[in-house]
Amino acid sequence: MNTDLGTYRESAARGAAEVTDVVVIGGGTGGYSTALRAAALGLRVVLAERDLVGGTCLHRGCIPSKAMLHAAELVDGIAEAGARWGVKATLDAVDWDALTATRDDIVARNHRGVAGHLAQAGVRVVRGTARLTGPRSVAVDGTEGGSFTARRGTVLATGSRPRMLPGLAADGRRVVTSDDALFAPGLPGSVLVLGGGAIGVEYASFHRSMGAEVTLVEAAGRLLPLEDADVGRHLARGLKKRGIAVRTGSTLTRTELLPDGIRATVRTPEGTELVLEAERLLVAVGRVPVTDGLDLAAAGLTADERGFVPPADWSRLETAVPGIHVVGDLLPPPSPGLAHASFAEGLLVAETLAGIPSRPVDYAAVPRVTYSSPQTASVGLTEADARARGLEIKVNTLPLTATAKGMVHGQGGMVKVIAAADGAGGEATGAVLGVHLVGPQVSEMIAQSQLIVAWDAEPADVAQHIHAHPTLSEAVGEAFLTLAGRGLHQH
Repeated sequence: MNTDLGTYRESAARGAAEVTDVVVIGGGTGGYSTALRAAALGLRVVLAERDLVGGTCLHRGCIPSKAMLHAAELVDGIAEAGARWGVKATLDAVDWDALTATRDDIVARNHRGVAGHLAQAGVRVVRGTARLTGPRSVAVDGTEGGSFTARRGTVLATGSRPRMLPGLAADGRRVVTSDDALFAPGLPGSVLVLGGGAIGVEYASFHRSMGAEVTLVEAAGRLLPLEDADVGRHLARGLKKRGIAVRTGSTLTRTELLPDGIRATVRTPEGTELVLEAERLLVAVGRVPVTDGLDLAAAGLTADERGFVPPADWSRLETAVPGIHVVGDLLPPPSPGLAHASFAEGLLVAETLAGIPSRPVDYAAVPRVTYSSPQTASVGLTEADARARGLEIKVNTLPLTATAKGMVHGQGGMVKVIAAADGAGGEATGAVLGVHLVGPQVSEMIAQSQLIVAWDAEPADVAQHIHAHPTLSEAVGEAFLTLAGRGLHQH
């Protein structure tokens, strides 16, 4: 018998709490990254998870959805081959069972990888529902449960769940959320997607690729309302070109379940009511933090009015109760609730608990990506944000079709760069404040812009570096050349 496991079982049998260095509640991206880094730094870690390690991102969100969106790209490629390139290929059918089997295999292999990393690192994963019993004490209910005392600290990483509208319940078939949309039976012939944020846009894009008639409804005046206005405008143009009905400034007022679908009434910006029928209603109106059963009060904590558990010290992600830290979707803005941000938060908290210096997370430099067709990718300030701060700025927007490779792809899109205008004549001689991309493969293009923004580079710093021709990323280089006063193809 493993000595640590034997000691745990003996202490559990006596009803005594096991003493460890760190207890992490929640095994999603924020939780398991905290656990792995803390263990690598020599700390003893207990990770409590009531479901499967990997969390929503691995099992219901990021990974399975991107697998399905890759399949959608293949379908779109067949259509483009015939429509644009004279390649006489046709799509006979989509084998839904085969498609989902590939998706599930990718998820399963990733899950085995995460579980294997945790085991190799020496992290004890305890299956059960955890609740706080004090600032540094946790009880885990379940067959593998017990009581634990954390000498260094407790980390809350319980994630989030889809937000639902009052009076509307998901049944997994006619009404689905982003958590179960990919696992609903079969491919619907028509879908009404409620919510024009990243999740809603991605699901609208996927279902359209698979042949469904899609209507996308967003209450705000544009898609991706938290992104730059030009991003939403170019994205809407691309989605409409693909046959998606985009209705911004519109709200859902009534729903009626039908035997094989749903009837919805939508109020338009003009105040008229539009009745829509679809086989499936996909609700993607955001996510809410999960603190149910966590018993925050037992540790002297309270959630804010939105359900977040805010840190008192953002440089350590430590709450007002010393020794309790928060990562992932429990954090309010400026944390963006993205998996890659939670990885950084996990590293920060683990290093803080180990007593070694760690830089705070630079949320301004966290990239934001929507994996639709076309894709969007952004980092840094929007134009509206920069102007609201009273900054003098210089803005350059370059259509992707201004480059040869952009013409090859034929999806439209743009590169938009926002830089501080520190020159006497308004030249963009200050730091780059934001970069915003729309078009094919821009999720893979945003990395260089992330470094540009994070390192406070100026347009001239970027312009001196040569981008390969012909490439899509060449458009980024061209946009910076123009801002630096060295425009080649753009004037």
